[in-house]
Amino acid sequence: MDSAPGEPPPLVTADTPPPPPPAPPSRYESQKRRDWNTFLQYLRNHKPPLTLARCSGAHVIEFLKYLDQFGKTKVHVTGCPYFGHPNPPSPCACPLKQAWGSLDALIGRLRAAYEENGGRPESNPFGARAVRIYLREVREGQAKARGIPYEKKKRKRSTTVSATTVISDGGEVVTRESDGGGGHGVINVSVASTSATNTTPSVVATATTV
Repeated sequence: MDSAPGEPPPLVTADTPPPPPPAPPSRYESQKRRDWNTFLQYLRNHKPPLTLARCSGAHVIEFLKYLDQFGKTKVHVTGCPYFGHPNPPSPCACPLKQAWGSLDALIGRLRAAYEENGGRPESNPFGARAVRIYLREVREGQAKARGIPYEKKKRKRSTTVSATTVISDGGEVVTRESDGGGGHGVINVSVASTSATNTTPSVVATATTV
C-alpha cells in the first residue's frame, strides 16, 4: 500500500542482522592515543601555557626530561661505584629514569599522532634533529652507566636460489641451481632419462627465496 503524499514511507521490517560492532583499537593505537593526550595535557600545564602550533623540538626534549620522574630504570651517575656495572650487588642512591627504549618508542608514537591530528610532516617537532640527537645521547649515556650496550639487530640477508632444468638432445634432464650472490656454481645436479622421441631441447626456470 502506497503512502499518501507528505507522509513518511512505511518502515522496512526485513530480518537483516545488525551490523557488527567496530573492532576495538589495537594496543598500539590505544597507547598512541594515551600518549597524545598526555602530551596535550603537558602543554596546557606548561608555564606559560604552550600551544601545539608553537611547540618545537626543545619543548619535546623538556617533555622527555619531565617524564624521567616517572621512570623505573636505574641509571648510575659517574661517581657511583656501580657505574658501568650491569648487575650491581646492592642498591644505590642513583636516580630512576625513563629507559632509552621507552623514550624512543614514545617519540615514534607521538610523531605519528601529530600528523594524524592535522600536523604537517615538515613541521613535526617530534622529528626534529634536536630530538634525535637527545635520544642518541640518552642511549649512549645509559649504555655506559648501566654497562649494557645497545646494539642494532642485523637483518638477515635474503638469498635467491634459481633452478634451471635443461632437456638435452640426448634425452638427459639436468637441473642446476645457483644462489643470487653473483655466482653461478652448480649446487645440485640431477640426471634422468626421457623419451627418445623428444629431441627438442627445452628450458624451464624457477626461482625461490630462502
